[in-house]
Amino acid sequence: MKLIHPCNPSKPLQTAVLSAIVLTPIVCLSGNTSATAHDRPTYYKKIDRAALTIAADGDPADVYFPRLSKHQRDRAELPVVLMLPGALVDKADYSNFATQVARYGFVVVVPNNQRTLIAPNGQLFPGLFAEQEQVHQVLAQMRIEDRNPKSPIFKLVDPTKLGLMGHSFGGGAGLGATQTQFCLPGICSGTYTRPPELKAGIFYATNYRNQQTQQFLPINNTGIPIGLIVGSLDGVVLPSASRATYDQIVNPPKAFITVAGANHYSITNQDNPVREPSRSTLDQAIATQTIAHWSGLFLRTVMLNDRRGLDKVLRVADDLDPNVTVIR
Repeated sequence: MKLIHPCNPSKPLQTAVLSAIVLTPIVCLSGNTSATAHDRPTYYKKIDRAALTIAADGDPADVYFPRLSKHQRDRAELPVVLMLPGALVDKADYSNFATQVARYGFVVVVPNNQRTLIAPNGQLFPGLFAEQEQVHQVLAQMRIEDRNPKSPIFKLVDPTKLGLMGHSFGGGAGLGATQTQFCLPGICSGTYTRPPELKAGIFYATNYRNQQTQQFLPINNTGIPIGLIVGSLDGVVLPSASRATYDQIVNPPKAFITVAGANHYSITNQDNPVREPSRSTLDQAIATQTIAHWSGLFLRTVMLNDRRGLDKVLRVADDLDPNVTVIR
């Protein structure tokens, strides 16, 4: 199918022209109309980053948020997005990704979570491992920060709206958190009840299965739209495993988004040739921004309750971005 540029009908699309859309309507750019991912319009250009501590467990976290004037801040109510990192990946490795997502109008929180996993044979694995209980811990901290005049995000947060993102192991924890009451060993260490503030989740390079039986488990996500993003060259979590997880998501709306040429670590600041056997063929910066774009777009549309708009976004954007295919 020949795609026609929405701003210049005499010119066919040649490169990643997701720059031409942000939700609706289509935005026409001046100058070069065959723009790259770096030219994609965003809602907020300047993003600040601050460090805070999650009081419930003492874990450090980075928070990314739009830089607003005092007048804007007095009226701001930005939804919270919790980013759950992959196993053994430090929060700082997501700074590029989190900055891009924050530009869509979110307060993005990326915590480290130090704990010890116990294998079936009793072997201990200490390190950075996300868990779904962090949903409640971060929500509680956001309420504290929003009321604290000394906090960098004072009066900036809408703690009634929470979105989830996650990478690999963190994506599994996030998928577990979308269920009403379910606690899968490994990603959940106690009891869990889904908070009413949770509105949506979108996760990269992940799957959801019983680690002992390797069985893919149904995800009873009633009322929680879910998106899965995969890299076509992921050598750690195979795209087929993510697709099997997508098929187990019980309730729509849901979306399965493939980024051509991306690998398992295309979401982080740098590739990881030690832990990922497959090399990406997509530039790291473009891959990260593409994943961030779809994450921010999905969450923003859903958390603003524009479910019908989400289908339109997925349909149009799929046609315009040659690096992306979408199942919905």
